[in-house]
Amino acid sequence: MEFTPSAEFGVGEGPRDIGLCFVGDGFVAGYGDPKALGWVSRVVGRTSTREADLTAYNLGVRNDSSADVMHRWRTECGLRWAGRSERRLVVGVGARDVPAGVSTARSRLNLANVLDEAATSGIATFVVGPTPTLDAEVNARIEVLSVAQADVCDRRNVPFVDCFRPLVQHDQWLSDLSAGDGTHPGQAGYGLIAWLVLHYGWQRWLQLQD
Repeated sequence: MEFTPSAEFGVGEGPRDIGLCFVGDGFVAGYGDPKALGWVSRVVGRTSTREADLTAYNLGVRNDSSADVMHRWRTECGLRWAGRSERRLVVGVGARDVPAGVSTARSRLNLANVLDEAATSGIATFVVGPTPTLDAEVNARIEVLSVAQADVCDRRNVPFVDCFRPLVQHDQWLSDLSAGDGTHPGQAGYGLIAWLVLHYGWQRWLQLQD
């Protein structure tokens, strides 16, 4: 997977000062993880920064829909990016849209609006897709949403991590959900999401790959 930044985004010469914001729902916040790490802290903890100065901010809010994220990312991320020479945004939305009855078309548009506005503002983006549950009917809708999000990202050359297909029949994932609420994972499940993110071009997107 190759990341092509917008015309406005670029890594300048000299020391890199990266402001890395994660926005999304309870999965971004790490809800359900007894270690209180979620996938975000695991990913940041395993990110090789080399000579870059990286500051990460977890702005996940439980029960946020894609519309909620679309409306709040500007103001919340803007405060964290103040003074940073390099702005990067990781988006994880959609899981709440399904039980809330938000149409796939609307979810798709909300994500597209975030990515398009970020691109025109010189902000590099990375998207982490929704995860499966123990409910087959809900999963059918999440799969459609995941495919739609992947298409939105592909059209914009934005990296997209498919968390649905690798996990929908993964024994450890299913076991973790069974021990919890059937939707949010525990420590093992968040570790699996982190693994997927780290192996879907994360370091390359950050342009920190050795």
